[in-house]
Amino acid sequence: MGAGDFDLTTDELRVVVRFASDCAQELLPYFEAVAPEDSRPREAIDAARTFADGAPRSNLQRTAAFASHRAAKGVSDESAQLAALACGDAAAAAYLHPIAKASQVGHILRAAACAARVTELRTGTTDVNTVGVLAGRATPQLIEILRRYPAASPGSSRLSQLMNALDSAIRGRN
Repeated sequence: MGAGDFDLTTDELRVVVRFASDCAQELLPYFEAVAPEDSRPREAIDAARTFADGAPRSNLQRTAAFASHRAAKGVSDESAQLAALACGDAAAAAYLHPIAKASQVGHILRAAACAARVTELRTGTTDVNTVGVLAGRATPQLIEILRRYPAASPGSSRLSQLMNALDSAIRGRN
């Protein structure tokens, strides 16, 4: 291991995947309303849940993640795009690396940031409570895992800003 790196158990990866898939699952209807014939985001959620529920991590999660991300490119509705991205991110979370880099925080929080952004798009407002509600879903174990990584960079995109807000809200919990 390099300086600043750490161990990450399979059970801890399952905690991360469960959090990400819970956030992504509720977005799936936005994608399916636009592209009901495209099952790739649903397959990504299924792959994530398969791992979270105890199956070994396999190429299933990786290929489902890539497929769901490609599905996002095939729709023009932003909520549908974010839903497909979140589903892919949930499956990809199984491949979170125990490397002390802020870029890894996306594997933990990007699906939740997508959920926050979809809420903004659907309500037409920036609801500060949305970040709090999503952060409130973080289990003590997820909080401990997140705190091993450097804080997320604020970035310039709205999704990056929401991820940074989620990161701060979760890290601030006791």
